[in-house]
Amino acid sequence: MSGNQFEIPKEMRSMAEASLDQARKAFESFISNAQQTAAAFGGTSAAGPGAAAKDISAKAIAFAEKNVQASLSYAQQLIHAKDLSEVMRLHTEYVQAQMRVLAEQASEMGQIVTRAAMDATKPK
Repeated sequence: MSGNQFEIPKEMRSMAEASLDQARKAFESFISNAQQTAAAFGGTSAAGPGAAAKDISAKAIAFAEKNVQASLSYAQQLIHAKDLSEVMRLHTEYVQAQMRVLAEQASEMGQIVTRAAMDATKPK
């Protein structure tokens, strides 16, 4: 085995995959509960502060779901990496992608909050 090669023992890989599967299931359950709570939070009004808060909550939950799914996918890829150079490549790609996604999400959330603030100050 060269200095750049490594291998995760099968037992350890199986444990990591099982843990990752448990984490994914727990997160999916959490997201489902959060979505139900957010849906109930805004009430039935189609306009007003409740609707704006509901939109912001729904968007935040969607962003969290996307980010955690990306992290779980990254972890899955790391489990199957063949060597250190692949680990480094995967890490670089993940960090760069997440930086782009987080910038996009911050911009989108800023727009939503700005719209909500503007709507809240409009005379009725």
